[in-house]
Amino acid sequence: MHISCFTQFSNMKNLDGKNTQQNSSRKLLLLALILVLLTIIPLCMLTSSHLPQSSPNINRSSLKRIKSEKQCDVYSGKWVPYPKGPYYTNATCHLIIDQQNCMKSGRQDTEFMKWRWKPYECELSLFDANQFLELVRGKSMAFVGDSVGRNQMQSLLCLLGKVVYPQDLSYKYTSDTNSKHYFYADYKFNLATLWSPFLVKTADADPSGHSFNSLMNLYLDEADEAWVSQIERFDYVIISAGQWFFRPLVYYKNRKVVGCHICHNKNITAVSKYYGYKMAFRTAFQTLIRLRNYKGITILRTFSPAHFENGAWNEGGNCARTRPFTSQEMKLDGYILDFYLTQVEELRKAEKQARRKGLKFTSLNTTEAMLLRPDGHPNHSGRSPHGNSSAADCVHWCLPGPIDTWNEFLFYVLKQEG
Repeated sequence: MHISCFTQFSNMKNLDGKNTQQNSSRKLLLLALILVLLTIIPLCMLTSSHLPQSSPNINRSSLKRIKSEKQCDVYSGKWVPYPKGPYYTNATCHLIIDQQNCMKSGRQDTEFMKWRWKPYECELSLFDANQFLELVRGKSMAFVGDSVGRNQMQSLLCLLGKVVYPQDLSYKYTSDTNSKHYFYADYKFNLATLWSPFLVKTADADPSGHSFNSLMNLYLDEADEAWVSQIERFDYVIISAGQWFFRPLVYYKNRKVVGCHICHNKNITAVSKYYGYKMAFRTAFQTLIRLRNYKGITILRTFSPAHFENGAWNEGGNCARTRPFTSQEMKLDGYILDFYLTQVEELRKAEKQARRKGLKFTSLNTTEAMLLRPDGHPNHSGRSPHGNSSAADCVHWCLPGPIDTWNEFLFYVLKQEG
């Protein structure tokens, strides 16, 4: 019996002892007391049985925080004003390349740097460079994909630059200027970006040569050796792809043509861009699962939306907004939703297989948050990735800028795994 019930019983017994007038009155009072006790005692026991037996070292607020972190969906939220501004600037981080160095290239407004992602049901921790480096001490991390994936790696370099800058060891590993390898000697941490915009084997197929909209062959059942040959040595693999799948493509399986996307060849079956996208991720995930010595954690970074308005990238389109959208102004739908769902479905299938091999597959669901940030792109502030000074860049992200949130998400995932 709970102690509070004994106290109530004792008090009632003392009341009974004070009544000495008549036996009949005493009996009636005792009967009433028994009835009351029969009601009170079960209630007390019921109440006490639901009290948590907390560890003496964890107070209730700590328990509430732990529960909140485990149950919270950090990817569902909104952008809120953050007057403190970014973690770094283009003056404090010397590793920002010109393509994403919006302030150096003359961007006048600074408000785009003063927003922070706020999950609806909890708080997303600020990025802590010291703690991040401790979490990855003695480990290695690779960003596999296109230049937007490299954009995230460059953000991470600047965020960690508050503590230490790495050695650039790219010359030891590759002659491809699109791939980079860095080493944080004090933490024995290797960081790399492996250039593979389609994730699978590719070849130029346009007789006029390679250009930004030329025809390419995709071998959908063959993973790109540019990353496969190195990936087994990495503990964390952040994999992504996106904008390259909009271009003209011929799809191959078993070295035979199975279809194409805007190839304008009447002898080839036209299929959607989502088919090639699906098969590329399927092949990448299956390759990771089958590799004998791969023991890393695979993290899918979901589709990053572009924000061209008033035309396509080569038709005068731009992204001149200076504030985020609200969720009422912009919904996840159309081709962005289709790309996102294609990725997530392939990840879901891969997760089941990977689990049987003891491998972990998870995701950084950045799509919803970035859909609301039309203000975060270089636009005309930065060197155009198309080599055309008149074309706006509404695909990549300014540094500093909203892409730094991707690494807050990554920090969250590492803490969950840690």
